Amino acid sequence: MAGADDPRITPFSTHWGTYHAEVRDGRLTAVRDYAGDPDPALIGHGIVEAIDHPTRVGRPMVRKGFLRHGHRGDRTGRGREPFVAVPWDEALDLAAAEIARVRREQGNDAIFAGSYGWASAGRFHHAQSQLRRFFNLISGHVQAIDTYSYAAISATMPHVTGPFRDILDGATSWPVIAEHATLVVMLGGLARKNAQVTSGGVGRHTMREWLLKARARGCEFVNISPIRTDAISGLHAQWIAPRPGSDTALLLGLGHTLITEGLADRAFLDRYTSGFERFAGYLTGEADGQPKDADWAAAITDVDAGTIRDLARRMAANRTMITISWSIQRADHGEQPGWAAVALAAMLGQIGLPGGGFGIGYGSENGIGNPVLPFQFPAVPQRMNAVREAIPVARIADALLHPGAAYDFNGQKRVYPDLRLVYWTGGNPFHHHQDLNRLVRAFHRPETVIVNEIWWTATARHADIVLPATTALEREDIAMTHWEPLIVAMRKAIDPVGESRSDHQIFRGLARRFGVEEAFTEGRTEEEWIEHLWNQARQRAAEAGFELPSLAELRAREMVELPANRREPVLYDAFRADPEGAPLRTPSGRIEIFSERVASFGYDDCPGHPAWIEPREWLGAEAAARFPLHLISNQPKTRLHGQLDPGGVSLASKIRGREPMTIHPKDAAARGLKHGDVARIHNERGACLAGVIVSDKVRPGVVQLSTGAWYDPIEPFGMCKHGNPNVLTADRGTSRLGQGPSAHSTLVEVERWDGPLPPVTAFDPPPIAERD
Repeated sequence: MAGADDPRITPFSTHWGTYHAEVRDGRLTAVRDYAGDPDPALIGHGIVEAIDHPTRVGRPMVRKGFLRHGHRGDRTGRGREPFVAVPWDEALDLAAAEIARVRREQGNDAIFAGSYGWASAGRFHHAQSQLRRFFNLISGHVQAIDTYSYAAISATMPHVTGPFRDILDGATSWPVIAEHATLVVMLGGLARKNAQVTSGGVGRHTMREWLLKARARGCEFVNISPIRTDAISGLHAQWIAPRPGSDTALLLGLGHTLITEGLADRAFLDRYTSGFERFAGYLTGEADGQPKDADWAAAITDVDAGTIRDLARRMAANRTMITISWSIQRADHGEQPGWAAVALAAMLGQIGLPGGGFGIGYGSENGIGNPVLPFQFPAVPQRMNAVREAIPVARIADALLHPGAAYDFNGQKRVYPDLRLVYWTGGNPFHHHQDLNRLVRAFHRPETVIVNEIWWTATARHADIVLPATTALEREDIAMTHWEPLIVAMRKAIDPVGESRSDHQIFRGLARRFGVEEAFTEGRTEEEWIEHLWNQARQRAAEAGFELPSLAELRAREMVELPANRREPVLYDAFRADPEGAPLRTPSGRIEIFSERVASFGYDDCPGHPAWIEPREWLGAEAAARFPLHLISNQPKTRLHGQLDPGGVSLASKIRGREPMTIHPKDAAARGLKHGDVARIHNERGACLAGVIVSDKVRPGVVQLSTGAWYDPIEPFGMCKHGNPNVLTADRGTSRLGQGPSAHSTLVEVERWDGPLPPVTAFDPPPIAERD
C-alpha cells in the first residue's frame, strides 16, 4: 500500500518510449521505464530536468518591436530583440488580428501553417491535426508536402514500386527476417540510437532483440556506412565504409557483377520488372561507353573492387535482405541509392520471399518491421483545405526568400506562393532545416510569425508572437499509433507549467475570435474528444474481430495490447504470387527499373533509371581541396532531434558544454586535436564549435556531429557556439524530382579552438522587457 510520502505514479507515452512518471508535491521527480520494454531508450529520462527548465515559455510573449510597430516594424529584430509578456486574451486577439489582416489583404494562400516535428504521442493532442483543423475552418492555408526524414525516396518509390506508404506499412516483419534471412546488407546501417523512436509512441523497443535472434541463428550482416557503430556490436557485422555519397556507385558495381557473372535472376526480371534492359545497357556501358563494374565503383567509393565482387556473390548465394536507411537519401541525388537498391534486389530475384528482397526505414524508426496487427486508429478530423497550394517541406526557405519563383517538383512546374504569415506549432525548423544563416534571412521576410512552443527554441526566438504550449505530461490523452501494438492511457501527471495551454485550447481561443468555435470543438470538451476517439477505436476494433475495453477500464489498466497479427508480413508477397492478379500500383503494374514517367520529366539530375550522378559536395569534389572532411550530421542518441536538449541525458553527453564531434585518429593528429578539445568546424556557409571525440569508429576523412544542439549563434549570422551542424549544411533540393534535403552532402574543415570559450546561452531565456 502506498504511503503518504510515496510518489504519485502515472503512465505516459512518448515518441521514444513508454514510461511511468513519479510526481512529488506536484513536481516531476523521475520517470520509470516501461517494465515490458526489453531495450528501453535512454532519451526519456531527460524530461525530468527539461519539463520545468528555465527555457520553458511560461507566459504568452510578443517581440518588443512587433508589439510597438506591428507587422510594419523591423523584421530583422527576430532572433535578437527582447520579448514582452502579455495576457492570454491580448495575445490571442493580436494573433487573430494578424491572421484576419493577411486573409483580408492577401488571402489564405499567403498563410503558411507549418507543423513539422514529433509534437505529441497523444492521439488527440496532435499539433498538426489541431492546427490544420483550425485553419481549414477559416478557408485553409499553404502546407508542406512530405517530411525531412524521407522526402527524396518518398517521391521516387511511387514511380518504381508504388506508394511509399505500402513499403513502410507492409515491411517484411522482424520475425520473418530473423527466421529466414541468411545475409542482411544494411545501407546506412541499422543504428540502435535511431530505433529508439517511433512517431506517435513506442511500447517495446524490438529491433535489437530480433537482430540478435537472427545472428544467433547464423545470419550474417554487412554494415555499409562511414560509421562503424551504425551496426550494434553483437552482430559482428562486416564493415564496409565507402566515401559518403557514393552508395549508388557501390550498388551499381554490385549489379554489374551479378550481370557479368550470370548471377542475376533473369526469370524474375522478365516477369516482375519493367525496363531492365535499358538499365542493363547503362550498367554494362553500352549506353555511355563506361562499364559500371567493380573497378569503376572502387575508384569512386574507395572500397576494394574484390570486396565489391565478393559481396555481390555472397548476396546471390544467400537469402538476402537489403535494408535502406532513410539517412542515405538525405543527400545530393538522394533519389538514386534507394532506386538502385530496389533494382539490385530485383536482380537477386528475392523480392516477395520470406527474409529476402528489400526494406526502407528499418532502424530509422523502431516500429518498422514490428509484427503488429494492421489497424487504422481514428484521428482528429482536419477538414478540407480550400488552399490547393503546397510546397515541398525542405523548400520553406526558398519559398520565403523567393516568392513567385518557378521551380520543378516531381514532374510539375510550380511557383512559390507569396507567404506573408507563418504559423508554426509542434515542430522546430531551426532543427530540421539546412543552412541556418539562410533560414534566419528567410524568417525575416514574412510580415508575421506566430509560434506555439514549449521551450525557447530558436524558432520561438525568431517569432513575433509566442504562445506557451503544454507537454504530454500536462494533459490527458491516449497513445494509439501505427507499427506499435501497445495502447497507453496517458494521464496528466502535473499541472501545466506557468500559463501554458494545450494546442487545442489555443486554437479553440482563436476559433472563437473567428466565429467557428462550435465547428472547431463540435461541442466537445477535451475529455469528451478523447472519449469520442476511443469509442471510434472500439467500434473499429469490433469490426476487425476483437474487443477494446472502455475508457475507464483502459485507464484503470493503464495500457492494453492489440492482438497479434494473423500473418507475418512479407513485402510484395502477393505480387510475387500473382503479378497479374495483384499488380503493383505503378504504370506497368510491375517494378519499374526504368521509368518512362520519370524519363519524360527530362531532369538531368534524376534520369529514368538509377544512375551515378556526382554529388556537388563529396570527398571526390574539387571543393575537398579547401574543405577535406565530409560532415555526417546524423541523428543523436541522447535526444530526439532537438527535443530535450536541455535535459540531463543530452547535457551529460556534451564536452565542455558543446555537442560532441567524432573524428578519426589520423585526421585528429593532422590537426593537433585530442579527445576533450574544442574544435571549430567551418565552411563557406558558417561555423560552429564542438567537443572532440577521437575514434576509429568513423572512417578517415569523415567527421560526425549529430543534429539537435540548439542553435546558439555568437552574434546574428555568426558562429554557433553550441554545435548545431545545420549552420554548415547546404539548403538545396536532392533533385527536381524529390526536392528533399541534402544535409549529408557537406564538406568542412576542422581546427582546434584555442581562444576563450564563449558561454553557451542556448538554454537561457531571451531577454524579457518591461512593457512601455
